[in-house]
Formats: sequence, C-alpha cells, structure tokens
Amino acid sequence: MPEGPSLIIAKENLQRFIRHRVMAADGYTNALDPHRLEGKILMDIKTWGKHLLLCFDGFTVRIHFMLFGSYKIDECGKKNAVLQIEFVNGMLYFYVAKIALIELPLNDVYDWQADVMSDKWSAKKAIKKINDKSDRLICDVLMDQQIFSGVGNIIKNEVLFRAKIHPASNAGAVPSKKLNELIKETVKYSFEFLEQRKKGILAKNWRAYEQDECPRDHIPLHKEELGKTKRWCYYCDKCQKRY
Repeated sequence: MPEGPSLIIAKENLQRFIRHRVMAADGYTNALDPHRLEGKILMDIKTWGKHLLLCFDGFTVRIHFMLFGSYKIDECGKKNAVLQIEFVNGMLYFYVAKIALIELPLNDVYDWQADVMSDKWSAKKAIKKINDKSDRLICDVLMDQQIFSGVGNIIKNEVLFRAKIHPASNAGAVPSKKLNELIKETVKYSFEFLEQRKKGILAKNWRAYEQDECPRDHIPLHKEELGKTKRWCYYCDKCQKRY
C-alpha cells in the first residue's frame, strides 16, 4: 500500500494537469459518473495521508490506492482503468484504486493536523488522541489514519525500531518522553522516506522492515503479525523495549 510520501510524489508527478480541462473521462468506477468530469478544469491536487485528491470546482475526486492501486500517465496499462481522464495535455489512468466523490469542502472532511507530512501537523493533537486510546497497542496506534495520517507498515516498523519501542507495547504505558521521541521520529522518517524514494534507495536503507538481522545487536529480528491490524511487525527483542 502506498504510504504518505509516495502520495506526495504522485502529486508532484501530476502537476502538469493542474489548470487544464478534462476532454473525456471513463472507467468502471461506480462511485461517480466519470462523464461528470468532462469539461471541468482540474483546479488543484492535494494529499491527505494516503488519499490523492483531485480538486474540481464544486467537488473533489478522492483516489485511495489501497494495497495494489497504481496510476499511469500517457500510458495505458494492461488492466481496465477504474478511472481514466483525458486532459487537453495528456492521459491519466488509475488502476485497482478506490474512488470516492467528495462534495463537501475538504476542510470539513479532513483533519489536516493529523497528516504527518502536512505543514499543519500537530504533535500535541496526536498525543491527545493517543492518550484517548491508551489501551491500544502502539503498532495499531501508528497505523490509525486519524492520528498518523500517511503512516503505513514501512514507516511503522522503521520508527518503532529507531525509537527502540516494541510494537506490542501498550500505548498508555509508553513514557511521555519516549512517546514524544516516537512522534518526532515518525515525522522525520516520513520525509527521509520521501527523499530516499525519489532517489530509488528506499529499501537499501531499511533497518527493520523486511530485514533478517538487527543492525544494532546482530541477532535475528522477529517477524510477527501483531495488533488488531494484523500487519507484519519486524522487531528486536533485545533493543526494543516492551512497555
């Protein structure tokens, strides 16, 4: 599943279509009538966590890539597009993505302070939300998009390792100082992820995610499905403390 930094890259790649008119639209989505886009001008492109937002006058088309979604520019893929848009200056195709139509103002729909890569991000608000759900495992809290929008399994594993926190720790038991460290690391690593992804060196720099050995203690890492999300966790029993 694409994480927040990958959505930032998608937004950057699609900038050429902003302020251009839709000539034709089609696709098998039943979330909206694609023809509604025809004749409309794409006013802006925004992101909120893992959501790509195509903003038109009066409505927004939300793209959620889920686990296997993708997009192509000026190149038709082998699969049928869930949504394809022909602009005056090129074609845009979306595959295996969840489409939604938003007709409310985006500020009424999204909490921008929850997006770890937004300039409106609020660590203070994140702490309050964590304290309100203190009985949950920290691995689940990090994947909660209403608290850490944009964080996915890669970021989750990497920041827990860097902060030396066991993924099965109870969120309410993590000391305040350690929790603040984790939050800072989450934001910091999200931007590192972005730069490494652009350079094509993301996987080379993973310390925990999909790794076999702890780079600190040189012992095997555990791989286990933890929490309600049942997503893979990679952790070291020696250097990652369980609270």
